[in-house]
Amino acid sequence: MAKALTTKAIEAAKSGENRREIPDPALSGLYLVVQPSGAKSWALRYRYAGKPKKLTLGRWPVMGLADARAAASEAIEAVDHGNDPSAAKKRTKAARMEAQLSERDKIKTLMEQYGRRHLSTLKSGETVKRELNRHVVAIWGDRDIHDIAKRDVIDLLDGIADNGRVVTANRVRAYLNKFLSWCVERDIIDQSPAMGVKPVAKEKSRDRVLSDDEIKWFWQACTREGQPWGHLGKMLLLTGQRLGEVVNMTDREVIADLWHLTADRTKNGRAHDVPLSETALDVLGAVERINGGAGYIFTTTGEGALQGYHKGRNHIAKRMAEIAGQEIPHWTFHDLRRTAATGMARLGIPVRVTEAVLNHVSGTAGGIVSVYQRHDYADEKRGALDAWARFVGDLVDGTSDNVLLLEGVR
Repeated sequence: MAKALTTKAIEAAKSGENRREIPDPALSGLYLVVQPSGAKSWALRYRYAGKPKKLTLGRWPVMGLADARAAASEAIEAVDHGNDPSAAKKRTKAARMEAQLSERDKIKTLMEQYGRRHLSTLKSGETVKRELNRHVVAIWGDRDIHDIAKRDVIDLLDGIADNGRVVTANRVRAYLNKFLSWCVERDIIDQSPAMGVKPVAKEKSRDRVLSDDEIKWFWQACTREGQPWGHLGKMLLLTGQRLGEVVNMTDREVIADLWHLTADRTKNGRAHDVPLSETALDVLGAVERINGGAGYIFTTTGEGALQGYHKGRNHIAKRMAEIAGQEIPHWTFHDLRRTAATGMARLGIPVRVTEAVLNHVSGTAGGIVSVYQRHDYADEKRGALDAWARFVGDLVDGTSDNVLLLEGVR
C-alpha cells in the first residue's frame, strides 16, 4: 500500500519535462500537481452525474497538506449531497467578477483613480480633490458613471448654487468637466454628460471688505472660537496671505519672526517671505501643537492640515453675529486678504509694497518690473505688516480714532 503524502515528500517532489500528478493515498481523488516550472498545486478528481470532473483547490505552499485534505473532503461531501463543487466555484468566481466590474465604474472608484493618476501631479490637486469629494463623491459616490446624465450634472450644480454658493458651483463644474473628460480619454465613457452644461451664473468680481466694526467683531469672534479656526482666522487677517498658504503653514517654515514659503507653496510659484508682527507671533504661540510628522500648525489630527473651510467660516460668522447683535453681510476667508490690502492702503502704504506683501505679480509688480526688479521690499513689508497689526489691535481695543499716514514705507 502506498504511503500517504507528507510535507517532506511534497517539498522533495521534483518537476520534469511534463506536468506530473502525484496522488495522495490518504484521500482518494486528491493529488498534487507539479508543473514543469516547479510550481505546485492541489486538485481533486471526482465524478458527478456520471461524468469525470476536476476541481482546483489551491496552490502549495499557501494551501498546506492538511488544508488540501480538508478542502477535498468538503468537496466530496458536497458531491455526496448532490452538489457539484466545480460548478459552485465557477458561480462564485462569476459573482466576484461581476461585483468587481460593478465597483470598477462607480464614481468613487474612478475618482480615487483620477486623484492618484492625475490630480497628484498638479499643484492644485489637493484642493480639486477635496472639492470633488465634498460635492460630487458625497452625492454620486455609489452611482455607476454610465448612469450619470446631463440632467444629473445640472441638478448637482443647482443644488450647490441654491445654498448660496454660486462661485463654488462654477468651480465644481470646471473640476467635474475635467474629470469626465479624463474618463472619456480612458474609454470609460463615450461622451461627457457635462458637455454643454453652462456655468450656473455669471460671477461678479468680489469687492467685500470688512468694515472697522466688522474687523473688531471678527477678532473677538476668533478669540471666542479659539483653536483651530479662531487662530487661523486671525493669521489670515494679520498676514493677508492666501487661505491655502496659511492653512498649510508648518513650524519648519517659521524662523524667528519670518515665515518663508518656498516656490511650491505659493500660487504663483514664487518663493515668498512674510515678516510676522508681534501680534502674529502671539497668535502662533497660542496654538496648541498636535504632534505629527508633517509639523502642521493648523490641524486637528497632526497628520493633515485643516479642512472644511466653509464650516469653519460659519463658526466664526455665527459668533460675530452674536457679538454684534445683528446680521453680518456674508464674507469669505478670501475677503480677509482684500481687507488687509485695503487696510494697508488706508495707512498710506504704497501699492508696490502692498503687492510685495501679498506676493502679487500683476499691477506694478508685473511685466518687465517682475523680471528686472529684484528688490523684495523686506524692510517695507515688515513695516507694513507691523503697522497693519497695530491698526487691527487699536480697532479691537477701541483706541483707533483715525488713520495716520506712515513714514518710511513709501
